Amino acid sequence: MFKNQPKGLFALALANTGERFGYYTMLAIFLLFIQAKFGFDAAVATQIYSIFLAGVYFMPLFGGMLADRIGFGRCVTLGIAVMFLGYLCLAIPTGADTMGKIMMFGALALIAIGTGLFKGNLQVMVGNLYDDPKYADKRDSAFSLFYMAINIGAMFAPSMAKAVTNFFLGKSGLFYDANIPAIAHQILDGNMENADKLTALMGSMSGASGMDVTQFSGMYIEKLSTAYNYGFGVACISLIVSVLIYFSCRSWFRHADVNAKQLAKTAVGSAAKPAEPELSKEQTKSRITALMLVFAVVIFFWMAFHQNGATLTIFARDYTSHDVSGLTRIGFNIWSLALIAVSIYTLFNIFQSESRKGRIISGIATAVLWGGAYALYAGMPDPVKIQPSDFQQFNPFFVVALTPVSLAIFGVLARKGKEPSAPRKIGMGMLVAAIGFLIMTMGSMGLASPKELGGAVSDTLVSPNWLISTYLVLTFAELLLSPMGISFVSKVAPPKYKGAMMGCWFAATAIGNYLVSIPGLLWDKIPLWGVWSVLIALCLVSAVFIFSIMKKLESATR
Repeated sequence: MFKNQPKGLFALALANTGERFGYYTMLAIFLLFIQAKFGFDAAVATQIYSIFLAGVYFMPLFGGMLADRIGFGRCVTLGIAVMFLGYLCLAIPTGADTMGKIMMFGALALIAIGTGLFKGNLQVMVGNLYDDPKYADKRDSAFSLFYMAINIGAMFAPSMAKAVTNFFLGKSGLFYDANIPAIAHQILDGNMENADKLTALMGSMSGASGMDVTQFSGMYIEKLSTAYNYGFGVACISLIVSVLIYFSCRSWFRHADVNAKQLAKTAVGSAAKPAEPELSKEQTKSRITALMLVFAVVIFFWMAFHQNGATLTIFARDYTSHDVSGLTRIGFNIWSLALIAVSIYTLFNIFQSESRKGRIISGIATAVLWGGAYALYAGMPDPVKIQPSDFQQFNPFFVVALTPVSLAIFGVLARKGKEPSAPRKIGMGMLVAAIGFLIMTMGSMGLASPKELGGAVSDTLVSPNWLISTYLVLTFAELLLSPMGISFVSKVAPPKYKGAMMGCWFAATAIGNYLVSIPGLLWDKIPLWGVWSVLIALCLVSAVFIFSIMKKLESATR
């Protein structure tokens, strides 16, 4: 799995892990933050969320085009600096007034621009490592490992966001309750319908002593918003870690920091051969057409997948139990999840190790890791209080844990000459994504519609296992689509347009992220099962489309 990979892969992957940790810490609480601070309803909040995600994934198109001119490494460095400034602005507490909104939107713009300069160009450098014939056959597995590293950072992010939020709320004698922000805004708007419910919650908070419900509502919103601001500050620290990794290990991947223009200059007057043959106009056109067709399909995957920070987070807050008991508790202890994830790798090493000693050590390590995970689980209270953002740790956990499983399966198929092509894997991923939202449809049957709730939490709360199961299935889809798609782009893109084509991949992702808002706009208008059914239909139509053009896509890779 890790054997015979260029060490530049690990340096670039770890640099990206730090950046993604900060980004997903911010994203875990962003929608909750804007609803709590500004009182936005689901439609407005998901619209802001989707526009931001669209910006984050659209800007790599311009970042890639710029990198094709000035170099990938320069753009990565500039991107880190711009992102840092954006996160710093977002971490500064402001009022819930016009100036506060301007500050927030400005910060979001900086984060999107910085990510556009950083994200795609770092991945192009990863792909360049595998232009060397020595490593060419490891391209797909490399991007799976790179994707796994991203999700290590993402896995710990929701727990960090929750820890920071709870710490600063606790300093004010408060605690988080999913009911409070919406009720507090209702009361501040003069609607006292749920005042009794808020009074009951105030009784268990020392910070509410001597206040009436109106005073408490204003104070709670302010303190919760500030706690979220400090959570965003984590991203600044994680970027500093990324910078240290990137520059201290730069010699490992310096040879991959070269675009077509730079490569042509170094070849002039020397006997050096270009790393890749020049393509004819027909070949270039064929490859770009194939990529554009794939981009059209992935739009709808990301529209569905990134509901994790939008409608799925609202479902977690308003329809899912805020307590968890039994074996399911282990999923809400991030350290137990981390030990289980590591144990998957030691377990695989039992079978992959070339020596008996290595197999024994791996077996002992696996047993110790399982024992540690169980000890943490046994020490947890029953039931455990959970927050909506907690569910966002499951997808990255499943990515980290299932990556070796995915690599093993496709490794066996490759040895037998039966491994599906990257476009075929993408089509399979769309079918699996449809199954994920079928689970949500089943879990939503019989629940009141969001319109009936009117922004309140449902009286009927379902098991967290519905969301956990959905995230598991969507992760299978993601592993089939995302790392394979990035690998496909890095392999098929004409050398002169590598940065731009990787940027187009993210631009397609951006369009999908903007369309994330569509289920949010439907949220208060149709039954819950109808929201998920729209996503199922889009995934199925996309799968049918990509399988219908499979021969054209596969011929472009030859």
